[in-house]
Amino acid sequence: MERYTQFLLRHRIQVIVLFVAAAAVCAVLSGLVGVNYKFADYLPEEAASTRAIEVMEEEYSQAVPNMRVLISDVSIPEALEYKERLKAAEGVQEVSWLDDAVNIYEPLEMAPQKTVDEWYQDGNALFSVTVDEQKEEEAVAAVREIIGDENCMAGSAVESVIAASDTAKDVQKIMLLVVPIIFLILLLTTNSWFEPVLFLITIGIAILINMGTNLIFGTISFVTNAAGPVLQLAVSMDYSIFLLHRFEENRKLGRKAEAAMCAAVKQSVSSILSSGLTTVTGFLALVFMAFQIGPDLGWAMSKAIVFSLISVLCFLPALAISTYKLIDRTGHRPFVPGFGGFAGFVMKVRIPLLILTVLLVPVSWLAQNQNRFYYGGSEVYTSQATQLGRDTKAIRDLYGTSSPVVLMVPRGDLEKEAAMNAELLDLDYVTSVISYANSVGNAIPSDFVPSDTLSALYSANYSRFILTLDTEERENGWDEKVNAVRNIGEKYYGNEIQYAGDLVSTEDLKTTITQDNLKVNLLAIGFVICILLVNFKSVSLPLLLTLVIEASIWINLGLPYFSGSSLFYIGYLIVSTVQLGATIDYAILFTDRYLEFRGRMPKKDAARQTLKACTLSILTSSLVLTLAGSILGLISTNGVLSQLGTLIGRGAVLSFVLVIFVLPSLLMLFDGLIRRTTLHADFYGSGKQDTGGRDSAAERNGLTGGAQ
Repeated sequence: MERYTQFLLRHRIQVIVLFVAAAAVCAVLSGLVGVNYKFADYLPEEAASTRAIEVMEEEYSQAVPNMRVLISDVSIPEALEYKERLKAAEGVQEVSWLDDAVNIYEPLEMAPQKTVDEWYQDGNALFSVTVDEQKEEEAVAAVREIIGDENCMAGSAVESVIAASDTAKDVQKIMLLVVPIIFLILLLTTNSWFEPVLFLITIGIAILINMGTNLIFGTISFVTNAAGPVLQLAVSMDYSIFLLHRFEENRKLGRKAEAAMCAAVKQSVSSILSSGLTTVTGFLALVFMAFQIGPDLGWAMSKAIVFSLISVLCFLPALAISTYKLIDRTGHRPFVPGFGGFAGFVMKVRIPLLILTVLLVPVSWLAQNQNRFYYGGSEVYTSQATQLGRDTKAIRDLYGTSSPVVLMVPRGDLEKEAAMNAELLDLDYVTSVISYANSVGNAIPSDFVPSDTLSALYSANYSRFILTLDTEERENGWDEKVNAVRNIGEKYYGNEIQYAGDLVSTEDLKTTITQDNLKVNLLAIGFVICILLVNFKSVSLPLLLTLVIEASIWINLGLPYFSGSSLFYIGYLIVSTVQLGATIDYAILFTDRYLEFRGRMPKKDAARQTLKACTLSILTSSLVLTLAGSILGLISTNGVLSQLGTLIGRGAVLSFVLVIFVLPSLLMLFDGLIRRTTLHADFYGSGKQDTGGRDSAAERNGLTGGAQ
């Protein structure tokens, strides 16, 4: 390692130029990376809704309706005029309204009232619009121009377009807030005004390289695009702090700058790599998810951490040696006081806090399994800070919940189609059905039906039923209603039906993601335990450390149950692995130092000295992650990203609290077990009776000398 560092430092100018050039190129390439905002696109290929959409694309020129448009204060003739204008808009494939569900040339009192109310109420017309997914941007702009700002539009097509611009603005705001705040934290916790600049440049270079190399994926998910840079900055800042702290320690010992850096890299590389590896494996566990947003984030973030490690171990030594004189000139006195008093306080309250945690953890584990979840994207863009959120609320307030579902059945039996149509309409929550049997009827031969009407309902092989369900994912029992519609289709046509729509995709998402939960968590835990086994050469410590972080995760995810709030399941699943991978470092650092002190002193004093030595480092790391996550949660108008940020920020706080206040008690409580199950555990007083809090005078004298 020393020869590697010497080689690196001899060619430091070339190294700096290489990294800066790579970052500049990747900054340009990052603009070419596509971003996908649709949950359904990440379903596995074998999902029923995925197959149904493929069939529909082959059979019909129109897809599932993906936009709702509300026009206020219009008569029926005026609404029909708007319908024609909407149909003519670029990118619009189909527009459905009241005239497709009932005969509007007869008195509306003769039509089913629930069907009329689905499309037209008190002079307000609600249109169901199908937009070509390849032309969503043009279609949304054209529809907005037709209806004006005073009217409303919502739906997945609008979300895809608006989310892209809104999320890009959110990311800019988040980074503009996160970077200065992290800089301020680093200023307060380091001894030089210039060191934080080095930290941010090093991780900034890694972030740019990672964003540019995401081009190898072609397209990434909105979760990866927005949360990736923030997570990379917050999670990997530790590595550069570890290295520069070691560099500073070696220089204080009188070593010259280059020799101090060679020693620093050699001393810190093990800690940096083990910390990075646990984070990488946490993200890699997401790769095994069937729901493809998991692999999308997992691969991108694993790559991000690798680039951060490379940047810290290659770029930072070269940069620090080139600027160490500036570090010296900008030195300042420590702003943060010592933690001796704090360590004493923790040791006094450790037993009550341990008991409280033991009581709280099982309750939290049960609570986090009882949370209410959103599985799809229907609640992602409901923030009232955006026009999309306000439009969505206005449509819901007036027309209630509504979801289009497409049911395709084999063509050819009009009587069976009519019977199924009638049975579907009998369901209380099916407000309208647009089908050949309902719109045209059995008495009129298909040859006499206008071609555009016929093509929307009949294909070469299928008859299509477009249903409107008076339910959404936010309502209890939505999945039972979806299943009831499917059961009616299967009653008449068995497994020959094809079934698609946002709620159908959401049901598939629910099945897919919930199956991922246990697998991903077990893999993440297994990976981390394996790394800790190698790092500590111990059987008991990996289990103990993982349990502490898992306990903080259970508490974090149990809190929403007690507050009565719902979680996006994808955020719930991702944060479990991210919090484990990102904050297990706190426990590793604490335990490393505890074992070091334990070799020289009794367990109680070792715990106290570890608290004094480690609290600032762990506090700095957790503050960075907490503030980065919290800002993501506060600023993002995307519900998934906002909730993910909040969970990560709160999780960092909880991990810090349990590592600082509970882990010392556990290390002391299981001291004997740790000694017997750890290879080469040379604990102080191993041949004596170690009473923990009642050490002998000789031991106390030995401690004083050792600590000094």
